[in-house]
Amino acid sequence: MRIADASIANALRPLSAADLPQRLFEGSTTLPRLLRYRAETQGGTLALREKDRGVWRRYTWSHYYATVRRVALGLAALGLRAGDRIAIASENTPEWFYADLGAESLGAVTVGIYPTNPWPELQYIVGHSGARIVFTGDQEQTDKVIEALEREGGLPAVERIVCVDMKGMRGYRHEKLMSFADLLELGDAHLRERPSAGADLDAAIDAASPDDCCILVYTSGTTGPPKGSMISHRNIIYSAFTYAEGCGVLERHFEAVCYLPLCHMAERCYSMVMQLVTGGSINFAESIDTVAANVREIAPTFFIGVPRIYEKLHQGFLLKLDDSGPVQRWAFRQAMRLGRGLSERRHARVGATGLGDRALAASLYWTMFRNIHRYMGLDRSRHRLCAGAAVSPELMRFFDIIGLPVSQGYGLTECGGVAFLQRGVHCRPGGAGTALRGVEWVQADDGEIILRSPGVFLGYFADASATSQSLSADGWLASGDIVEVLDNGEITVVDRKKAIIITSGGKNISPSEIENALKDSPYIAEAIVVGEGRKFVGALIQIDYDTVGRWARDRGLAYTTYRSLTLLPEVGALVQQVVDAVNSRFARVESVRRFVLLEKQLDHDDGELTATQKVRRGVIDKKFQKELAEIYGE
Repeated sequence: MRIADASIANALRPLSAADLPQRLFEGSTTLPRLLRYRAETQGGTLALREKDRGVWRRYTWSHYYATVRRVALGLAALGLRAGDRIAIASENTPEWFYADLGAESLGAVTVGIYPTNPWPELQYIVGHSGARIVFTGDQEQTDKVIEALEREGGLPAVERIVCVDMKGMRGYRHEKLMSFADLLELGDAHLRERPSAGADLDAAIDAASPDDCCILVYTSGTTGPPKGSMISHRNIIYSAFTYAEGCGVLERHFEAVCYLPLCHMAERCYSMVMQLVTGGSINFAESIDTVAANVREIAPTFFIGVPRIYEKLHQGFLLKLDDSGPVQRWAFRQAMRLGRGLSERRHARVGATGLGDRALAASLYWTMFRNIHRYMGLDRSRHRLCAGAAVSPELMRFFDIIGLPVSQGYGLTECGGVAFLQRGVHCRPGGAGTALRGVEWVQADDGEIILRSPGVFLGYFADASATSQSLSADGWLASGDIVEVLDNGEITVVDRKKAIIITSGGKNISPSEIENALKDSPYIAEAIVVGEGRKFVGALIQIDYDTVGRWARDRGLAYTTYRSLTLLPEVGALVQQVVDAVNSRFARVESVRRFVLLEKQLDHDDGELTATQKVRRGVIDKKFQKELAEIYGE
C-alpha cells in the first residue's frame, strides 16, 4: 500500500506554495506540472546555464517552459501520443531536458541511452522499448542510430531521428533525419495552423496521473541483458523531495553541475527533478573531460559523484601535491595526521567536539584545507553525495578529514534512486545512512534488504516474469542487495546477492569489500576478485596508467604502452606491496593469494564494463580464461 496516496481530485488540482511540500512528499503531481509551476512563479529567474564557445549562456524558467512546449507541439505534429516512447542518445545539454519534458507533457515515456553505448546496445534498448522517435546529440550518436536502422533486425518502430548538433552532417540525406531546430519550427507551425493545439497540450499536461510511467531506465546489465525499469512521476518526485528534505537542500539555494549521464537514475533524480523540486539552477558541464574545471568555475552548492569521480578528485589532488615542494608535502602530512584524529574523535563522540577540537579544525581549515576545497571547486558546497556503487570507507575518510564530508546513501533504480541517506549523527564512513521518510524495510534471512515506499517502481517494461521476481503484489521490492545494520542504526551494503563468492570450502566472501580496499591505492584503477568454487581468492588487477606511469618515470623505468608498463617486474612488485597491505586487513580465507595484472585496460566497447563503468561479472570466466588459468594453475 502506498503511503499518503492522494485522491484523483487532489492529484490533479493546481499546485500552490502552501501545499507544495506535502504534494511533493506524496508525489501527487507530475514533472510537466512542476515545470509549469516554476515558470509561473519564478519565470524571470535563472534555471539553466550552459557553456558555449567559452561563454556561459543563461536561460530562465520562462524560456525553459516555453521551449519544452515548442518541443511538445513539434512531437504532437509528428504524431507522438500518450504512452508512446522516445529515446535520447546524447551528452548532457539543455536539449536533453527539453526533449524529455516535452515528450512527458504529451504523456509519452522517455528512454535514456548512454552516449558511450555502441550501436548494438543502442539497437537493443531502442528496439526493446519500441521508441518511435530518437533524439541524438551529434553526428556520432546519429551514426549509431542509422547503423542500427540498417543492420539486421533494424529498428522498425523508429520513425524520426532528431539531431541537436548537425555539425559535420551537411551531406546527410537520410529520410528520417531532421534537426532539433526544425522540430521547434514544426511546433511553431503546428500551433499557427491549429490554434487549439496549445489548449490540447495544456489538457494533456493536466490529465496526466502521478502514477503514469514517465521514464524507462535500463539497468546496466552486469549479469545479463538490461531491463527497463518503469518509473512514474510519483516515484521520482517523492525520491527527489525526500532526499532534498533529508539533507537540508530545501533550506538553501540549490545549484548543481549536470555531468553524469542523464539516462542514469542518479543524475536524472538529483539534477533535473531536484531542480524542479527546489526551484534552483542547473549548469551543464562542457564535457566529461572538463568537469573538474567547470566545477571550479561554478562552485556548486550541491555535488553528486559516483565513486570513480571521488577517486579522481582524490588522485588528482595527490598528483598535484607531488609537484609541490617538500615543505608543502610535509605540512600536508601533518595536517592529515591531526585531521584524522579529529575525524575519529568526532565519529566516536557522534558529532560532539570540544572547544580544543573546534579550534584545531578551524586552524587546519584556514591554513591547509581551505585551499584544497577551492582547488576541487567544492568550497561553496553544502552537501556532497557519493552514489551508484559501493565505495571505499578510507576514501570517504579522506574527504571527512579535509572538511568535505561526503554522504553516502542506498537506493537503486527500482526504488526511485534513493531510500537511505547519511545525515546528522548517522555519518559513519562505510555506512549508508538511515531510511528516508516514507520508506519501510525488512531484512530477509540471508541479509537481503526488502523495501516499500512511494518510490518503488511500476515494474520492468515488457517483462512480467522479472517483475514478479522482484516486486510483490503489495509493493515490496526485493533489492538483491545484502546489508548489515551497524550499531548506530545505519545500514551498510555488503554486496550484491549475485556477486557473493562461495569458495570450495564453503566460505561466503564479499568481493566488493576487498576490491574497494585494493582501489584505495592510487596505483590500482580496477580490481576483480575471483574465487567462486575455488580453493582460494585471486584477483585480476588493472593498474592506474597515469599514476603508475609517473611512478615508473620517477625511477627511470622505460615503457611505451600500457601493456609494456604492466610487464615491468618492478610494477608487479609495487602491486604486490599493495596486495600484502590489503591482505593484512582481512582474514586469511579472504586474502588475495595470487593476482594477475591485466595487460589491457577494461573497456565498455569490449563488453567488459557497463556504461556506468561497472565490471560485467557475467563475462569474467569467458573473457579472462588465460588470466584465471594463471592464477589457479589450470
